[in-house]
Amino acid sequence: MSLPAPSVLGQFRRSPLVFFGFLLLVLAAVYKASEYILTNDNTGLLFVLGAFLAGAVLLATLNNWRHGLYIFLIWLLFEDLVRKFLGNNMMIYFAKDVLVVVVYLSFFLDYRRKAVRTFRAPFLLPLLVFIWFGVMQVFNPASTGLAYGLLGLKLYFYYIPLFLVGYALLDSEDDLRRFFFVNLFLAAVIGGLGIAQSMFGHTFLNPEHPAEDIRGLSQLYRISPLTGTLIYRPTSVFVSDGRFSYYMILTWLLAFGLSGYLLLRSRRGRLLTSLALALISVAVVLSGSRGALLWTFGSALVCAAAFLWSAPWRQGHALRIVRALQRALLVGGLAFVTLLAVYPEALMSRVAFYSETLSMDSPSSELVWRTRDYPLRNFLAAFDDPRWPYGHGIGTASLGIQYITRILGVPSIGIGVENGFGTLVVEMGIVGLLLWLVLSTAVVFQAWRVVQKLRGSPWFPMGFVIFWFAALLLFPFTYTSMVHYQNFVLNAFFWLLLGILFRLPHIALHAQTSATGGKAFRVR
Repeated sequence: MSLPAPSVLGQFRRSPLVFFGFLLLVLAAVYKASEYILTNDNTGLLFVLGAFLAGAVLLATLNNWRHGLYIFLIWLLFEDLVRKFLGNNMMIYFAKDVLVVVVYLSFFLDYRRKAVRTFRAPFLLPLLVFIWFGVMQVFNPASTGLAYGLLGLKLYFYYIPLFLVGYALLDSEDDLRRFFFVNLFLAAVIGGLGIAQSMFGHTFLNPEHPAEDIRGLSQLYRISPLTGTLIYRPTSVFVSDGRFSYYMILTWLLAFGLSGYLLLRSRRGRLLTSLALALISVAVVLSGSRGALLWTFGSALVCAAAFLWSAPWRQGHALRIVRALQRALLVGGLAFVTLLAVYPEALMSRVAFYSETLSMDSPSSELVWRTRDYPLRNFLAAFDDPRWPYGHGIGTASLGIQYITRILGVPSIGIGVENGFGTLVVEMGIVGLLLWLVLSTAVVFQAWRVVQKLRGSPWFPMGFVIFWFAALLLFPFTYTSMVHYQNFVLNAFFWLLLGILFRLPHIALHAQTSATGGKAFRVR
């Protein structure tokens, strides 16, 4: 039997010394804030207020890691918005990493007290082998600095503990709904801001003079090759258009899975979920990202087929799945009709760009080049490096190496290819790529086994979209670019959702047992 989590505030009452130290920090913050107010230093004042707020957040996280996890997810999504208005400050960039460490610490304290459920991942062995090999690559003699290795360890492994946190997060079906609804609300807000930015241009949600490191990311325009139509690729609250568009893919899957679950399980929240799904679909189209458009469209076909395959035909619920698909098409169609009526230029300019660069009938089509030839050429280019059997060290060709070079003064190696599997070869050699493939295969296989257990139940749509996202991220997304896996938003959600997926059969069992007065849900 688990014990209630101890209150940090209660600990303050029992420990006057700790309370006195906290009081001194508050007084110091007030003193520094008064100095900045007297000197009209608004920037310094903001940093003091931010530090005080961060302290309060850390305190709340230590008190309850579940609350801290939601705070972490909100900050994870909106951190870029703060960072780009504060000159790409690196202290802001690492705030989420401090926050998630506190979540880990609070979770570990509950684990020591046996107040949380734990789980041994069925893919633990290949995961540990890959981590061990990555740690070895920190000391690769070809690496020009230890900072590259630490960067690589952070990008590849830092959010893996969220798997255990995600598994322990849900104790009931209400917890599951809460998680999905909170993230759906955040996605709707971010998608709506992206839609507005696609209409107003880069001056909306971006500072007038962004930092040099992120200026090009926030001011990216594309031109249709035949008609010369100019379109802006929105970033929404993020610093780059790619982070926004691929986050929309993830949230579209979550919204689609939630809509399927609600249609089989509950009427509450159906309308809001449908509206959010429509909003996210519009955001994907207006993102100007051909990859996001194709992957979302392909995922819609795959998920629709999977939902029909899993539909409980004998119980007569299969018609509900068909109605869910019809509703999704109807709501999406109405959203695009509304957009066409309100701002036709925004939609038609994207349609022109997509048709001119993706249609096989277009003389300027880049479909084959971008989907097959370009990534394959970059993958093969990795083997032109003389160190392809051994690599140059983890992190040496990863996301963010420009900061290592500029801030720490570490010499640049000048290597890298625009292919994720090729990046693994460049960094960790052919063995690193093989270990990645073994780990990815094990994760996807074990995730599919869980999804099969949920077949025929209302929880299947949720489980399948998580499985599908994991398969996309580990294979095609990473194949085209390692940036997608190293993107902290996708990476954190991947490990968190993976833990939730392995928890779903227990949630289904608990819900069915409660509904039938003790009769257990039969898991396949």
